Amino acid sequence: MNYRTFGSIGWEVSEISFGGWAIGADWGDVSEEDALDALNAAIDQGVNFIDTADVYGDGRSERLISRVLKERSEQIYVATKAGRRLDPHVAEGYNRKNLTAFVERSLQNLDVEALDLVQLHCPPTQVYYNPEVFGVLDDLVQAGKVKHYGVSVEKVEEAIKAIQYPNVQSVQIIFNIFRQRPAELFFELAKQRQVAILARVPLASGLLTGKMTAQSAFPSDDHRNYNRQGQAFDVGETFSGVDFKTGLEAVEMLRPLVPSGATMAQLALRWVLMFDAVSCAIPGAKNRPQAVQNVQAAELPPLSDKVMAQVQAIYDDRIRPHVHQRW
Repeated sequence: MNYRTFGSIGWEVSEISFGGWAIGADWGDVSEEDALDALNAAIDQGVNFIDTADVYGDGRSERLISRVLKERSEQIYVATKAGRRLDPHVAEGYNRKNLTAFVERSLQNLDVEALDLVQLHCPPTQVYYNPEVFGVLDDLVQAGKVKHYGVSVEKVEEAIKAIQYPNVQSVQIIFNIFRQRPAELFFELAKQRQVAILARVPLASGLLTGKMTAQSAFPSDDHRNYNRQGQAFDVGETFSGVDFKTGLEAVEMLRPLVPSGATMAQLALRWVLMFDAVSCAIPGAKNRPQAVQNVQAAELPPLSDKVMAQVQAIYDDRIRPHVHQRW
């Protein structure tokens, strides 16, 4: 495993880390045994950073992570997220009372005295223009409930606005072969301000594993079934906002670029790691084999300029018109 410096905080984090959404909910059934096995496998492979949220399985993900960490001696950093418990999910809900309650609940779920990193969980855009929200987070740090805070965003615009607040330490954003816009401007701004970047949805909800076909079906409790048009949350979170058929066609164009002995998923993860502004990629894993295969992407040699150019051409031709200006 290789490690990268996490912004100005100074943590050295595994460049392939662990995303805890799938072990919580919304990705079909994941047994407790498989979830715990996936977490332990990732840590065994050198992963020392785990991302989760209070709404993943209504706290299930946080509680599973807590159970694993109680049995491990390694230094593991856990980032969680707050805000999506709001109903309705509106900017006015990001207030002192609610944020404090969300943090207290995550402290209980994770069974810790202070959260390593709490992130606003893709709030409405207006929240980024409300300085008092970030003042509440500053106060939670002062109170010892939170060590550091950051944001998880849908749009590049939101990321650029968020890092104008001096104590925003990290930005989590969708970045993958099918969502390349963050690299245009935001990455350089984040580097200048020493803000960490968590690349989420690096496999485009599994599209970039190369394992899906037009006949692929998903369980009723899997967001890839029920959120394809954004019925439940931002459509950009499901297949990165790419139409399924269009995504499959682009995957077939990418297939010849997969290095010998590697998987399509590993190519996709290695592509993310080619950008030095990225602190870590956070693919999810539903079982031990997936966790191990994700980590092995870090062992691939850097992709050649030719391969990077070919990936860019496929994106420009097939994907860019559908997603680039939307997020």
